[in-house]
Amino acid sequence: MSVKNWTHAVGFGVEIPFVNLLGFELTQFEDGHSEIHYAPKAEHLNSFNVTHGGALMTLLDVSMATAARSIEPDMGVVTIEMKTSFMQPAMGVLTAKGTLMHRTATLAFTTATVFDAKGRACAHATGTFKYVQRLPTGPKSTNPVNISTD
Repeated sequence: MSVKNWTHAVGFGVEIPFVNLLGFELTQFEDGHSEIHYAPKAEHLNSFNVTHGGALMTLLDVSMATAARSIEPDMGVVTIEMKTSFMQPAMGVLTAKGTLMHRTATLAFTTATVFDAKGRACAHATGTFKYVQRLPTGPKSTNPVNISTD
């Protein structure tokens, strides 16, 4: 599937406002692999002037989910669990590489690493995702999550 046909929604086929806000750019989406480039803005940094851990975790989560979806583009995925390790400060333009390690009929087991512009690993994660069928409600949208108010 050509990456050029995907928008900033990072291959999910639906609008993801938070991903758009961060400005992720999908450059690979095939065969259980993903690659996303991210140029953090000043408002994405922490008090040490490096990329905030929350932005890095989002980048890792999205790259693992995208790797899982790359073999089932019509399915959605939801994060079941994620373990993250921060290895060194992440500065400058970053690249996340996600890989689908194994899948069952309903689960995807993934890994992702964020690299800085010099190719140094800054953060790494493993994650488990559940494949879910998307239920369209309109153009580029899905049914909202069923949230109980009881």
